[in-house]
Amino acid sequence: MSEETPEFSYIIRRDTMGRTEWPVRISAAPDERAALAKRFGFAALDELRAEFSVEAEGDVLMATGQIYARLAQPCIATGEPVPEEVSEDFNIRFVPEEKAEQDATADTPVEIELDADECDTLSYTDGRIDMGEAIAETLALAINPYPRSPQADNYLRESGVLTEEQAGPFAALAALKS
Repeated sequence: MSEETPEFSYIIRRDTMGRTEWPVRISAAPDERAALAKRFGFAALDELRAEFSVEAEGDVLMATGQIYARLAQPCIATGEPVPEEVSEDFNIRFVPEEKAEQDATADTPVEIELDADECDTLSYTDGRIDMGEAIAETLALAINPYPRSPQADNYLRESGVLTEEQAGPFAALAALKS
């Protein structure tokens, strides 16, 4: 995570976790959603919310939960907004920054046992994790990387872009059959 304050921040301090009632529910405010939409290149981010719990396992913190978002991204062909809903479960492992740096520079690879769902690993400093930024990053990884509007195929065809069948390795053989 960067030194700058992220657009959507929700800090959890390790020393207050025992007094926190889990699960926690958070939602991004309109200005936070607008800033995230700009950061990620969305046409719109109409809703972003999450529900999660955090547990400590020694100095490692495990966050589990789910995000939900309604957004629109520009079509990769036409640029038109393509609506999308994201509903994604997540498991995030937070390790102290010092430990993450030691693991990165160790001569012997560090083995980390992950459960079947596997989880992302982020570092934290000063006993604080930013679940808002972790949720924003989870959203960025969960979206469709190549959104296409219903008009994308027509637009590409009219622009002279060949389909996979027309440009693929068997296209020449199909032309010989004719």
